Amino acid sequence: MIATVFLALGLVLIVEGLAWVLAPSLIEQMLMALRTLPDTARRQIGALAFVLGLILLWIAHALGA
Repeated sequence: MIATVFLALGLVLIVEGLAWVLAPSLIEQMLMALRTLPDTARRQIGALAFVLGLILLWIAHALGA
């Protein structure tokens, strides 16, 4: 169980790190665009990301991970 948590965190850090290495200016533009959104829209984006993450975890579990 704990190995799976470390695996998931490692994969998140790899993806986040690659985004910053490959396109730092694009990340900064995206962050500026997010700042212009109202709080409710940012909360909805966060909730959507949360639900998609749960779905991905459910699929991974169903596949035997």
